[in-house]
Amino acid sequence: MYLSKIKSNGKINLALNITGKSNKLHKIETVVAFINLYDEIFIRKINSKNHHISFHGNFSKNIKSNNTVSRLLKILDQKELLKQKFYVKIIKNIPQKAGLGGGSMNAANILKYLIKKNIIKINKKQILEITNLIGSDVILGMETTNTILTSKNKIKRFKNCKRLYTLIVKPSFGCSTKKIYSDVRKFDKAKFNKPNRKMFNLNFLKKSNNSLEKIALNRHPTLKKLKLYLSHLEKPIFVRMTGSGSALVSYYNSKNQCDNAQKRFNKDYKKYWCISSKTI
Repeated sequence: MYLSKIKSNGKINLALNITGKSNKLHKIETVVAFINLYDEIFIRKINSKNHHISFHGNFSKNIKSNNTVSRLLKILDQKELLKQKFYVKIIKNIPQKAGLGGGSMNAANILKYLIKKNIIKINKKQILEITNLIGSDVILGMETTNTILTSKNKIKRFKNCKRLYTLIVKPSFGCSTKKIYSDVRKFDKAKFNKPNRKMFNLNFLKKSNNSLEKIALNRHPTLKKLKLYLSHLEKPIFVRMTGSGSALVSYYNSKNQCDNAQKRFNKDYKKYWCISSKTI
């Protein structure tokens, strides 16, 4: 039977603040963009008692059987929304524990596919309920466009924002989201509760930050050295960690600058992963 192909783009946090905590979960606000780096998902219906999920590619190692995709399908089964089992093959081009939302975006894009193909019929409230059961950032991937999540858990989408060239680098280790958040000791004042397009402007973003970055850099001195190195590489607009790390992103105005930075980085850090990409 024909395999449908789905692109599952990575996400980057252009800015991120921790504004509080409730029910053991931290409250965040964030400015998000998506990049032209993506996992490839192949899906088809199968005649079986169980779903079959397999991971392939450079970043497919050590993915647990209880993952975002398996949780999504299990939830849909429990809610009796699926009348069929599925074969899902995922080629992982996005590294794990990088802050690029690879697994969460996989779940979001499969859910989008099932809705678009009328395989399941659910309303916005049900979508939010299901995505929250998988992971707090899954809802962000339900539309692959510039997004602002406010501290009040409201989402606003923006189309046709300025594209940025990004050099994304990840050291040989990942960051545990749980451990990074466990070190949060103070909260930020909410700044994104009136989301608007200006929040994607470079001047605004340069003055913003990622509140988890300082924690990650203190935990991993290698990241601190890496950020310093990147800040002098082809004069980026700014350098910032995405999510809870460990990936750092250098932002550029031109593709030429970004590509040159990648060449230099690959020469100096042969064992680290990096990619020259662009926001979409």
